[in-house]
Amino acid sequence: MKRTDFSIFRILQISAAAVFIGRAYQHLFWDGPYRELFWDPVYMQWIIESYTSMGWDEYVTHPKGDIWFQKFVFFQGVFYSICAIATVFIRQLPKWSRVILIIGAADLIFLALLYMKDKFYHFGQFFEYSLQFCAPLFLYVYLKQGSVSNRLVLWMKIAVALTFTCHGLYAVGYYPRPGSFMTMTQNILGLESLGVHYFLLIAGVLDFVLAIGIFVTKNKALQALLWYGVIWGALTSFARIFGNFYWDFPTESLHQWVFESVYRFPHFLIPLVLVLVIKGREVKNRSN
Repeated sequence: MKRTDFSIFRILQISAAAVFIGRAYQHLFWDGPYRELFWDPVYMQWIIESYTSMGWDEYVTHPKGDIWFQKFVFFQGVFYSICAIATVFIRQLPKWSRVILIIGAADLIFLALLYMKDKFYHFGQFFEYSLQFCAPLFLYVYLKQGSVSNRLVLWMKIAVALTFTCHGLYAVGYYPRPGSFMTMTQNILGLESLGVHYFLLIAGVLDFVLAIGIFVTKNKALQALLWYGVIWGALTSFARIFGNFYWDFPTESLHQWVFESVYRFPHFLIPLVLVLVIKGREVKNRSN
């Protein structure tokens, strides 16, 4: 395996593993948005009343209901942990076992759908997770093909564009800005509310420029846009830690926010893969 190919594989591997590790930690120690589904009569009442002996009121008030729910969340954490371990040792495992990357990605898509439901069905909330649930799929396809094909590059660009576009929609205020956006920006940059508003507005516009530009530019301009994606993706990922860290409660701060940074690693690692691919092709064309 060439050095560049190995680097691409390793970055894709870290990207997928990071998503699974972050989500595993979240589910083992915190929570998930599953109440949005399991406690919603629109989706669950007919299932409960058709396939169990309980009525809906009995189901939602059952004394063991929360215990069952917590066990399900814990099981999800165990599953994501298994996915993470399998991803780390993916080359040492039989090829048939790589299907766990697809199953894990499907579970991440399910999680993203629940977050979208929690945010009043904002499609931007779902597609903001594109790089996260696509990261295991990109690794699976790369292992199957042995290289980054033009089609894989296209899908990576689409995932990058969707993630940054949807992030930008929240930043410019198309969707209500999350309080975490405002708090992190204020804590890190020390800006007042108006300054935070304009900073996020500019950041959102640049997200749109990146999302469009990676499809219409080539060579150096394309690389420059992708490097911006790498830098901005890394900054927004690690901002979860730096923007919410309190010296009075260091371990609690890290316990609450490190995993949120980790599962966002694809936001800068996938653009980095694209940089390496494009640079490699540029060098190859020059040598020819």
